Amino acid sequence: MNAPHRTFRRRSATGMLTLALIALLTVTTAACTDSNEDRASAAPESAVDRTPGLVVPEAVHLASAPTERDRRVVAVAQKLYTFWNSGDTTFLRAAVAPAFRDNTLPAGRPQGPAGPVAASAMFRKAIPDLTCRLADLYVTGDTFTARLVFAGHFTGVYDGVRGAGQPIEFGAIDIQHTGSASTIVEDWHLEDNLTFLQQAGLVRVGDDEN
Repeated sequence: MNAPHRTFRRRSATGMLTLALIALLTVTTAACTDSNEDRASAAPESAVDRTPGLVVPEAVHLASAPTERDRRVVAVAQKLYTFWNSGDTTFLRAAVAPAFRDNTLPAGRPQGPAGPVAASAMFRKAIPDLTCRLADLYVTGDTFTARLVFAGHFTGVYDGVRGAGQPIEFGAIDIQHTGSASTIVEDWHLEDNLTFLQQAGLVRVGDDEN
């Protein structure tokens, strides 16, 4: 049975803003990559934790040679995105502080470390084989910015609708602040949820401007 979907003849303001921000952040990331090509085209070996099982960033971008603080920040990022890649909350507990605050908290999601746990469970209910690629990692002092790619197949249930195995791939941008600690204390994030909904067949965006 085909999954039901909602049709929007005009994109909502929120949807348009999300798409615009994703596009802006993608362009900004590309520009930064070009300008730092000589020092950031690949993950510096000394900055990346090669422990088996951890997500390895495809590219790490640093302002200079890796410092001990850079290594700590990169290690925290690897633990966080290993959680998103696997759903294993052991990695989340190692990455975020108990007082962690989500500064872009979606409606209905609990604040603090319980928020990422709830979000991961929701997506994995819809996409059981969900993976998370850490495509780019920019380290700036005690803060890092990550460009992520989530992928999988819509074989589960989302918003009461069961998937038919549709392939899913959508992007996200995170800004994570570790402060002086070795764990994340606050973040800001933006996911391209509209693309996910379109690929899952839950939303169909029409164009009535002609």
